[in-house]
Amino acid sequence: MKKFCVKIILSILLLTGSTVISCMAQYVNGTVDGKDASGNIQVLEGANIYWQGSNTGVVSDSAGNFSIKKISGYNRLIVHYVGYLSDTIFIKDSDQSVHITLTGINTLQEVTVSSGETSYISIQPVFTQVITSDGLRKAACCNLAESFESNTSVDVSYSDAVSGAKQIQMLGLDGKYTQIMLGNTPYIRGVATSLGLLYVPGTWMESISISKGTASVVNGYESITGQISIIYKKPETNKEKVFINAFLNTQLRNEFNFNTRIPVKENVSTMILGHVENTPLRMDHNHDGFLDAPLNTHVNLMNRWDYTVPNKLSGHLLYSYLYDNRLGGEKDVRRTDKGSADRYCIGIVNHRFNLIDKNGIFLKGDNESIGSIVSFTFHDYDACYGLKAYQARQLSGYINVFYENYLDKRNRHKIDAGLSCNIDYFSEWYRLLCIHIPEADYRFKNTEIVPGTFAQYCYILKDKLAVIAGFRLDYNNLYGLFWTPRMHLKWQFTPKSAIRITAGKGYRTPHPLMENTGLMASGKTLVISDSLHAEEAYNAGINFTRLFTIGQRQCSFMIDYYFTYFMHQTVADIDCDYYYVYFRNTHKKAYSHAVQAELQLYPCKGMEITAAYRYTLTKENINNTAHTKALMPPHKALLSLNYATKYERWKFAVTMQFHSRSCLPDAYMTFFDTHPELIPEELTSNMKTPAYIGLSAQITRKFKYIELYLGGENLTNYRQQTPILDAPDPFGTDFDASMIWGPIMGIMGYIGLRFTLKYNNI
Repeated sequence: MKKFCVKIILSILLLTGSTVISCMAQYVNGTVDGKDASGNIQVLEGANIYWQGSNTGVVSDSAGNFSIKKISGYNRLIVHYVGYLSDTIFIKDSDQSVHITLTGINTLQEVTVSSGETSYISIQPVFTQVITSDGLRKAACCNLAESFESNTSVDVSYSDAVSGAKQIQMLGLDGKYTQIMLGNTPYIRGVATSLGLLYVPGTWMESISISKGTASVVNGYESITGQISIIYKKPETNKEKVFINAFLNTQLRNEFNFNTRIPVKENVSTMILGHVENTPLRMDHNHDGFLDAPLNTHVNLMNRWDYTVPNKLSGHLLYSYLYDNRLGGEKDVRRTDKGSADRYCIGIVNHRFNLIDKNGIFLKGDNESIGSIVSFTFHDYDACYGLKAYQARQLSGYINVFYENYLDKRNRHKIDAGLSCNIDYFSEWYRLLCIHIPEADYRFKNTEIVPGTFAQYCYILKDKLAVIAGFRLDYNNLYGLFWTPRMHLKWQFTPKSAIRITAGKGYRTPHPLMENTGLMASGKTLVISDSLHAEEAYNAGINFTRLFTIGQRQCSFMIDYYFTYFMHQTVADIDCDYYYVYFRNTHKKAYSHAVQAELQLYPCKGMEITAAYRYTLTKENINNTAHTKALMPPHKALLSLNYATKYERWKFAVTMQFHSRSCLPDAYMTFFDTHPELIPEELTSNMKTPAYIGLSAQITRKFKYIELYLGGENLTNYRQQTPILDAPDPFGTDFDASMIWGPIMGIMGYIGLRFTLKYNNI
């Protein structure tokens, strides 16, 4: 076994071109306590301790004790605890133990995760909300699409009523304008757009960071409305020797998730993660003759390696493989019906392989470094939607090399600069299987090569002011030169109040077929009417955050406004003709306004309350006229209640969401005038979708090694009664399974078990 591990390590080293040198690890042991306003001292359980500028951290135990491994080049230890001032401790090479006493809070600092918090706000120049591991566990959260249950910034909905695919929306715009990253690497894009949210297992994630508006130029030019950054569990810091999660819901969807950490050497560790999912039950609760959810077999495996070379190198390598096979359509459909006219069949098979290698070379301690990110993606998508066939293949390579330097000893001035290159090869074939119609037969093969360069300057004046100004130039072989300026500013004008301002520009390449597979589940004819241009948009926003205390607990209130304006946009025009979808270039007259307010309270120990409201107004340019975006509820409200008993032996979570009415596409209004027999009963008298309330709840019981959880989603049992128009004639031109505006499943109960066996000295 030892020889086998050595061979694996040597293979990894040859692949990454890095040399790993073993060293003896050293630890700093310590105790954390806190002094309140009255001078009383209490032990702080769940305090966060980590090395400044790194991802290595630990949490103090019930006695306030901790042990953290020393990392060469890092000597500043940061300690956080909600309700207390954060502290930074300088650790000498000879220091083996420390005692840290935090002071009750009286200034605004970065709010960082502590035991029991489900989310927090990172007070950085770029406003960021973080969903923690506790937040991910308070719902079923089997994948990324189900991780935003208690978040108002991100909406999740089905793209159609038959495939099970889900889509997100942020700032009133489709999820394709939100950059989804794994760490700092573009992750869900291209062919993965339609089903990619289902490909990120919830148990693999350590946290999710959500930032609105344009992101840093270091990460590319694609972020327009925001960025979602997924953080997977790390073998270097993860304490889980074995973790197992088993899940079963009332639709008999069952899942098995596991991960295990294997320490290879003191400076090399690896982690294996697995996810297996199966949905075998055929359900048709609304009796329309179609499966409410597709049958599904899903396997996802990943291996990650973390390695360090003292004073020289830190990096990680991960590679993953995914297989997804889903079958939907009419209730008695079989896999042999794929592509036939006997039964309406939705058959989708996905194969995806991903490789990411990240390395950081330290030049002068933690003040100067060079980093590199290299990734490769292969994705094969083979699907049929009734008598429509769609095949897509993606080969992508990405490299980003950047230099980072703090220019002074006070770390006030920082520069980032680098070079990047993204190469995408896409092959698509969309056709009708029964007859040949030239306007409905598309074959695309193109290679997109985008080299670029970027530079970014950051100025930090203690906790008072932070400014980031960045600019990048990219040359796209298909669309020419992209110039991307971006700016972020944070001004802390009182000890507990801060304003952040962001403004910038973004671009993206449109892929109308792979980004709109839900429209294939209809009798509509898809027409790409133009030679599509790159999409180009400006985004600007302002955020105000105020921290305050209730007792010794820190609470927050924030309100923000974001405006997005498109210079060029590609729209899927479903307003002009019910029987056709036209993909068109539009110029200007397309924009979005988004206003959100959120209050987060900790009224007593163990209790967390989140209340939020959001308003969006989104206009699309249809025939040179600004149209309100259809099926987009302008109002959304959320109330989330969470309570944990002492030592978190019991946890209770309840989330309620309100979704307002939304308008229908103009073409549907005209269609219903001539087909009144197909009008869904739930539509209101003015032909708008009704408002509805969603409710979810979960109870968790924690034992020494096991957590048992029981919960339910959509407990109000509200669902769209007619998600499929003209279901009796699925091969007719009136058939449409893409007009989704609400839940299509009723009450869903679930039960699960988590087993965790931890290392004691990591």
